[in-house]
Amino acid sequence: MKLHKTIVASSVALFMLAGCYNQPGLVEDGSYNRTKTGAAGGAVAGAMIGYNTGQRDAKSAIIGGLLGAALGGAIGYSMDEQANAMARALGTGVNNDPLAALDPNNTIIVSKHPTYVKIMFRDRMMFATNSARLQPSARYKVQKVGQLLANYPQTVVGVAGFTDNTGSYNYNQRLSQKRADTVANLLTINGRPYTKGCSYDKAIVPNNSARNRALNRRVEVYLYPNQSNMTDPCR
Repeated sequence: MKLHKTIVASSVALFMLAGCYNQPGLVEDGSYNRTKTGAAGGAVAGAMIGYNTGQRDAKSAIIGGLLGAALGGAIGYSMDEQANAMARALGTGVNNDPLAALDPNNTIIVSKHPTYVKIMFRDRMMFATNSARLQPSARYKVQKVGQLLANYPQTVVGVAGFTDNTGSYNYNQRLSQKRADTVANLLTINGRPYTKGCSYDKAIVPNNSARNRALNRRVEVYLYPNQSNMTDPCR
């Protein structure tokens, strides 16, 4: 019964905080899913901690839930805010449609996920064939991201490079790593980003045509609230 009260208390905390953060019209994408997810996780965790370390009653659970929801919601709100700020700076919007990456006209895609924000740069706007040197327009775009990161000193950044399957796996791994490093060099604002070359792993579509291979060539930048949320971009 006491454990049930704890969960109920955390839910109350969540709904109270959700009303504070879900303010429509602040940014382009008003869903604030990361805010809600962060508040939910923080509320439950905070309630459990409050229950176990306090007087093991509903009051302790509510206090812990409120504090946890506030912290989790604040982190989620920051990620929502970052996604919209990045999209504005890159001249696009936030696009969470999983099919967006299949459209070759989408050269930059900013998307929000439960635990991170992803910015996908299509290869054709970034590098010449077999090159890891950024083209001028791409350099400008990446620098814009770097400038914005200075406003979010707690954000952990990851960069991954992806190629098609033309050539050997090892060659493409080295090329994708170099491209990730090139982008990371411009994003070294809050510390060196984590980089990884994925070769032609995690293809968006099968590498069975020139059009599909072009879709698979890309660099992805990941923005995480902390290191514990980081995932392997190649899997």
